[in-house]
Amino acid sequence: MDSVRERIRSLLKLSSGSVVPSATVIDQVDGDGFTRSLIQYSVPDGDRIEAFLFQPTDETLPGAVLALHQHNSQWTIGKSEIAGSVGDPLQAFGPALARRGVTVLAPDAVGFESRLKTAGWGASLAPPLHRPHSTTDGWLQYYNEMAHRLVRGDLLIRKVLDDSAVALSVLQRYSRSVNLGAIGHSFGGIVGLFLAALDTRVAFACLSGAACSFRHKFEHGTGLEMSLIIPSFTEHFDIVDLIRCVAPRRLLVISSEDDPQTADAEDIVREALSLFEAQHCANHLEHLRVAGPHALNQRRFDAILDWSIAQSRISEA
Repeated sequence: MDSVRERIRSLLKLSSGSVVPSATVIDQVDGDGFTRSLIQYSVPDGDRIEAFLFQPTDETLPGAVLALHQHNSQWTIGKSEIAGSVGDPLQAFGPALARRGVTVLAPDAVGFESRLKTAGWGASLAPPLHRPHSTTDGWLQYYNEMAHRLVRGDLLIRKVLDDSAVALSVLQRYSRSVNLGAIGHSFGGIVGLFLAALDTRVAFACLSGAACSFRHKFEHGTGLEMSLIIPSFTEHFDIVDLIRCVAPRRLLVISSEDDPQTADAEDIVREALSLFEAQHCANHLEHLRVAGPHALNQRRFDAILDWSIAQSRISEA
């Protein structure tokens, strides 16, 4: 799938460089079996990114994981939800994995938490927002992160993925591992899928609440997350092509029956499986289909942890 991968990378105008920035430690606290550091590093366009780095006290596993936060229209939180200090405790992958020996990096995506500007953006243009940590300024700023780039011939997904590629380099520097994983739910799952498909440094990935074809969304009026507004993408590709690009690396897809964002996940996985079979790695594509709505429950949270631990135990050799 190298040609498909390169065509998608070209369409998204992804950077071809491999940047490994130095990071500054801003704060550090000891947790139960791990150290959590707040670090800051720069990306090529000059943005400063804050991330939580979780380092096990006893780093016994060779793998390391990039944990990508969800969206949930909660722009004032990002990495802190992965850290378990705010929001849904079933998003707290950082401490849960670090306690079991896995190094984890959790950065803020553009427009979230430390990357949410405080200036007024014209809140009257935003829709009504009712969730905790949702703000009208946050909605409009994130909308502008997408819209302003489109006008300039750029894409929000390009920015998100280029930032994520740098985060992988930072993670690799701190963990000294080439067995890198990416996990995420909803928005984090979407980003994780694109990243795993287009950056072969990702050895394993878990996407939860994110496997739904553009075709199905168009037919059923399902909303598009703003980073998925990619002009002409569906003229040539769909989500199944991204999953195929992960082969022969390892991928776990988690979907739920009452979630419109994973409505046709079974069909997508079935369609993608033939390529994994052709590469003699059918067992590298797994699908967990459960009952329930979009939000994570304990079963899915535990499944992500257990699967990530299992992949981290695989020898780098």
